[in-house]
Amino acid sequence: MRINERVSSRAGSTAARRDQIVEATIAVLAERGYAATSYDAICAQAGLSSKRLISYHFSTKDELLAEVLHRVTTDAAEFMRPALDAADGPAEQLAAYIRTNVEFIAARPEHVRAVQQIAFGGGPVPSDEGDAAVARLVGLFDNGQRSGAFRPFDSTLMAVVLRAAIDAVAGRLITGADPVHCADELVATFAEATA
Repeated sequence: MRINERVSSRAGSTAARRDQIVEATIAVLAERGYAATSYDAICAQAGLSSKRLISYHFSTKDELLAEVLHRVTTDAAEFMRPALDAADGPAEQLAAYIRTNVEFIAARPEHVRAVQQIAFGGGPVPSDEGDAAVARLVGLFDNGQRSGAFRPFDSTLMAVVLRAAIDAVAGRLITGADPVHCADELVATFAEATA
């Protein structure tokens, strides 16, 4: 095996091991909660032989939890992107944003529970992820106002309110609420709020 192949193979197995640890952490957080998410529990979930495998890939538990948050937001963005790209105009983009957000929550409740456990458990919640989500919505609202699709309003405040509404609905979705009904209600509410 040549040097480049060995380096590539090692990088691939490192990425795979990190993914395995992150996915196990999501599962443990969702099932057991923040307080019970220990390296022992993560090892058992991932089928790892030693906690050292976790500390080799993540310097601290805070770093691991930050990676969980990053993974969930990245997964959500990838899930939502096709519908957002296909939407034509600000009002349609807003509806697509709400619907796909709700669909993601309903499809991946363990991701949402994991994030909730980190936030409610006092874990580190980097503001970068939340700030980026709000900034994207502010851009959407500003564009809608410039085009005349939306009325004048405080775009940052509306973005924060929309994120809070989706986060509040998440609790209902992960306990079995109908995602189509929830999405329809949120779309109608924010269509009225922005028209």
